[in-house]
Amino acid sequence: MTKFVPTYELYGENTGRNPDFWLHCETIPSRSSLHHWEIKLHRHESFFQILYISAGSGDAIFGAERHEITPNTVITVPPGLNHGFRFSKDIDGFVITVLASHLKALPGGRSPLGEWLARPHLTSLHRDDPDAVYAGQTLSRLGAEFAGRGSGRADLLEAYVTIALQLTMRLSGSDAGQAGDENGRRMELLNGLIQQHLRSHRPAAFYAGELGVSATHLNRIVKAATGQGTHEMIAHRLTDEAKRELVFTFGSVQEISYRLGFADPAYFSRFFLKQTGETPRAWRIAERAKLGM
Repeated sequence: MTKFVPTYELYGENTGRNPDFWLHCETIPSRSSLHHWEIKLHRHESFFQILYISAGSGDAIFGAERHEITPNTVITVPPGLNHGFRFSKDIDGFVITVLASHLKALPGGRSPLGEWLARPHLTSLHRDDPDAVYAGQTLSRLGAEFAGRGSGRADLLEAYVTIALQLTMRLSGSDAGQAGDENGRRMELLNGLIQQHLRSHRPAAFYAGELGVSATHLNRIVKAATGQGTHEMIAHRLTDEAKRELVFTFGSVQEISYRLGFADPAYFSRFFLKQTGETPRAWRIAERAKLGM
């Protein structure tokens, strides 16, 4: 008889609602101590987890496999994987839970990072390796940033997650981390181009031309890496930029629409409503209230 494995958003919390966060960070003792230092077998359907073990020891269980946990280790857990942990009482570090769709590459996608994210890993951070030291410092800084409410918080958290995962992939010695394929390189170039031309509202065909591929082929590459089409990816980036402007600047919705390249503020409002289900003004008020601004 197959043993039932519960599905949680955060361990021990099964709300039945869609999550209202893209990243959550807490210390490992804060939750594991409530469960006698044992996190029983469970899974997360929509979330990717990063555990940074700065001290202590234990076991990580991935399905039927057991792995020893040692200090100065990064553990990455993809969505949908049955996993659990047993920790020593002197365990310390952070557990970071990220909405998988918010990662730079979708776990299981065809990019090098996506392929690496699709499998669980325990990666040792050797103290004599500068990349390993920086990865540990980045994850510690992420924990401090999450606990605070400084300006630019969302951007910094996103950057810290990306840096930590890229460095950990490199340190894990995976083939994906050592040499990206052609599609992976195209995605890196595309990300840079979108950032450069985001406020010009260039169509997908423009980016395909810059990369020397057809719009159809580019759409396949983007879909494999992110789960979105090229047009949807561009719209998502523009929406993220609009959200940052709405939260962290004091310009009016009209001023922000012009800064983002919209000639008509009414069209910007319709675009934002379509992407988020809320008007820019309503979203701004709600989000600032959450942040205590």
